[in-house]
Amino acid sequence: MEPEGCAEPAGGPVFTLEEVARRNSSREAWLVIHGRVYDVTRFLEEHPGGEEVLLEQAGRDATESFEDVGHSTDAREMLKQYYIGEVHPHDRKNEGSKDPNVASSGQASFWSTWLIPIFGALVIGLMYRYYMLDGRSS
Repeated sequence: MEPEGCAEPAGGPVFTLEEVARRNSSREAWLVIHGRVYDVTRFLEEHPGGEEVLLEQAGRDATESFEDVGHSTDAREMLKQYYIGEVHPHDRKNEGSKDPNVASSGQASFWSTWLIPIFGALVIGLMYRYYMLDGRSS
C-alpha cells in the first residue's frame, strides 16, 4: 500500500511531515530522525524505554529527543531496519541555510562570550571613575 503523495527518487520514498503526522498511534507509528522517516510500529513493544516514549514522539520529528537520550551504536544500527523513506525537501529544516538575516550560532557565541562582558566591564570602569572623581571634587 503506497502512502498518498509519495514520490520515489533514488533515495527511496518521500513523505511530507503532514503524512508522517497522521501516523501517530499504536496501530501505525512513524517518526522522523535526521530527515529520514521510520515506521517503528513493530518496535513499540520491544523499545527498552517503553512504547509510551515512542508514541509520544510518533508523527513528528524526534531527532532532538533521539539525540538527547544518547542512543548507542547498536540502537542506531537497529534503526536502519525501520527506515521507510525521506522527508520531503520542502519540509526539511534549513539547517545549512546561509540566510544573512539570521545570525549563526558562531556569531551569537562571539557576542555572548566576548563583546557583552567587555561592554559590561567598560560601563563598570566608567562608573567607577566617575564616582571616584566625583568623590574627590566634593
